[in-house]
Amino acid sequence: MVKRWLPLEANPDVMNQFMWGLGVPEDVGFCDVYGLDSEMLAMVPQPVLAVTLLYPQDRIKESQSSTASVDTKAKKMKQEPSKKVYFTRQTIGNACGTVGIIHALGNAASKIKLGEGSYFDRFYKRTADMDPVQRAAFLEEDQEMEDAHSVAVSAGDTEARDGVIEHYICFSCVDGELYELDGGNSRPISHGPSSPDTLLQDAAKVIKGRLALYSESNNFNVMALSGR
Repeated sequence: MVKRWLPLEANPDVMNQFMWGLGVPEDVGFCDVYGLDSEMLAMVPQPVLAVTLLYPQDRIKESQSSTASVDTKAKKMKQEPSKKVYFTRQTIGNACGTVGIIHALGNAASKIKLGEGSYFDRFYKRTADMDPVQRAAFLEEDQEMEDAHSVAVSAGDTEARDGVIEHYICFSCVDGELYELDGGNSRPISHGPSSPDTLLQDAAKVIKGRLALYSESNNFNVMALSGR
């Protein structure tokens, strides 16, 4: 039977309290990205370490959107991702918010001073040499993370419920490339060259294309993980 959690609310305050309590310094935090045009992106605190997107994912719609997009995604999936990318599969239902945070922090670890001996410090050290499937299995058995996730869920402003279709993914820059990190995929997807300075703008371009598939919906949220 598949383990299921209740979903995290797309709320920077909830996400920040969650990760601060697990060892992330308070000079690192999520903030809302209110628009994807250049003026709105310029308001986001720098440096940007990762970008998360919450959207009403429909994998059938995405795969059928056009033959070109399917071919393009297939080519991207064939590209061997950098070995420096921290990636985990997601095998727990509704855990995509927590997996998004794990991806965001795991690929910015060199820029974040995690508390010595804190949860995340121990988590990344223990899973460093695991493959994505092993990391997912480790998370399934991790009661400390499950408890912290539950506390974060209860801190949200809206009532948590199962059966949501919204899904979190993360964008990170690793080794000069923009990677889409989605625990529902078998591996990271490269979206081409990027840099720490252009991560936000590069992610925004990909996100605009994704949102164009869901023009009938307003259930989107974009957040940036920024240093301060």
